[in-house]
Amino acid sequence: MSISDRTFRTPQADLRLSQSSGSGIPIVMIHGSGSSRAVFARQFDSPLADAHRLIAFDLPGHGESSDARDPATAYTIAGLAQTTARLLDALGIDRAIIFGWSLGGHVAIELASFHHAVSGLVLTGAPPVSRGPLGMLRGFHANWDMLLASKKVYSERDVERFEALCFGDTASPSFREAIRRTDGRLRAGVARSMFAGGGADQKQVVEHASFPVAVINGEHDPLVRLSYFETVAYASLWEQCHVISGAGHAPFWEQPELFNPLLSRFAEAVVKQSTASPALQSQAR
Repeated sequence: MSISDRTFRTPQADLRLSQSSGSGIPIVMIHGSGSSRAVFARQFDSPLADAHRLIAFDLPGHGESSDARDPATAYTIAGLAQTTARLLDALGIDRAIIFGWSLGGHVAIELASFHHAVSGLVLTGAPPVSRGPLGMLRGFHANWDMLLASKKVYSERDVERFEALCFGDTASPSFREAIRRTDGRLRAGVARSMFAGGGADQKQVVEHASFPVAVINGEHDPLVRLSYFETVAYASLWEQCHVISGAGHAPFWEQPELFNPLLSRFAEAVVKQSTASPALQSQAR
């Protein structure tokens, strides 16, 4: 197994990407706000990378990708999903599992509302909320820490607090630098787009999905309401809403020995379903 890095130019940004040489169904991993593709290191350094074509990229304004050329349109949930779609098309991917964490989960749901390649969806730390402020309040804890998600300029104290919210005491030293590097205009733009109710109604997308949807959260996630996930009327929930014990907002990083087998099993279920019924790939989202 090998891992290669490339840069793709899209209309909105130059995206830095890593992918493994595994031959199984692609698993496209979308990171959260203030992070980068490096957060998925413990998936790349596992049997998943041998079994599947793992793909992770830095969102615009993050990591080694460029800032957006037009922040007003790119730094929204819909804009980030369109950029992701451009990347999938450039890579020639017509069938994939999309794994989205936190902001990446919301981007993944938006992507699933219009892109034919989504054959399975994995959501971690990303409640599929209805449009507008009320939906947000139902899916997320209402506390002062949530203001960090929309704050344009971070102090060093903000950087430290955001790191702790995302990773507890398990963060890699590089994660703090990734938070500092992030284009703060993205945080402000994404928050406005979610509160304004732009893009797809994420609750309806997940409730009407014909492809399998996996929900895997950390037991002690400080940002999202785990009880909310149980209220969603999933049409195709895989198994159950899984909760990783002893983990917070990033269980795939904090407890990969528990998370990775679930992701692997989900991938097997997606392949089995799509092989048994190929027509599902073209049904409505």
